[in-house]
Amino acid sequence: MSVVSTVTVTVPATTANLGSGFDCIGAALALHNQFKFTLLKTTETKPEAVKITVTGAEAQLVDTGADNLLYQAFVKLYEHLGQTPPPVQIEIGLGVPLARGLGSSATAIIGGLVGANQLAGEPLGKTEVMKLAIALEGHPDNVVPALLGGCWLAARSSVNQPQADEKKPESWVICDVPWNSQIVPVVGVPNFELSTKEARGVLPASYGRDDVVFNIAHFGLLLRGLATGRGDWLRTALQDRIHQPYRKALIPGYDAVFSAALDAGAYGLVISGAGPTLLAMAAESQAAAVAKAMAASWQEAGIVAKVRPLALESQGTRTLTE
Repeated sequence: MSVVSTVTVTVPATTANLGSGFDCIGAALALHNQFKFTLLKTTETKPEAVKITVTGAEAQLVDTGADNLLYQAFVKLYEHLGQTPPPVQIEIGLGVPLARGLGSSATAIIGGLVGANQLAGEPLGKTEVMKLAIALEGHPDNVVPALLGGCWLAARSSVNQPQADEKKPESWVICDVPWNSQIVPVVGVPNFELSTKEARGVLPASYGRDDVVFNIAHFGLLLRGLATGRGDWLRTALQDRIHQPYRKALIPGYDAVFSAALDAGAYGLVISGAGPTLLAMAAESQAAAVAKAMAASWQEAGIVAKVRPLALESQGTRTLTE
């Protein structure tokens, strides 16, 4: 077996929630971060553990020290194997906007774990890597599609796990969700950030029965709408009462962009992840018009936003070894 000294890992962006699917569904998008790991040859008795360089938009915002999330995930895999992580040089190429609700942290977690696993000789299978990623991220809705590609649903399993027993690890059931090829995600990324902590902070501590039933019904319809491409179903299914009514106040121009997207032919518009990115779903024939309308609406509000139709990323994380 040849020894791998360099591996390049390409990880897609993700969008989570999709309206009524709060904290349980996510999809990979054709927008990527790239991470190149090269083992450092050194004769030093105490070599530098990591050297990180970053290119791309917002590169100056990325930590280049040992606290970098990508490197922390890299180290975590070696710790899981009971090994000392080797000195490594990491080159980060940013293509996914930071803190915008497009899973940038998930790309780092998956990139670090997969890169380390490749350099260590692939001792872990994809399922084991996924479990480590979920543990690091705290939930599956971004890391699973980032690793596997496509659209995925995650549900906690409480079988043989009494709720009172907090020492047992979380168990998840992961299910693929069919996404009709006629549904085009249109992504609008504004030039401001919104932290997940802030977006979580505006949510109520509890919900009434009517709102819970509303979301259950709409999420069921969402799954059918995604599978069939039925626009009339998606128009209803993308409505939500759990997070979007509270979070939209944190996103300037939300109501105007929402109206502009629907007027241009979108089936609906949702907050991507915790925001502030907004994601519309449209037929292929309407996607360009929807993107143009969203960008114009934000511009009228004095906000610069990059809006474009994207494709669902079906392949997931890719690796190239040297």
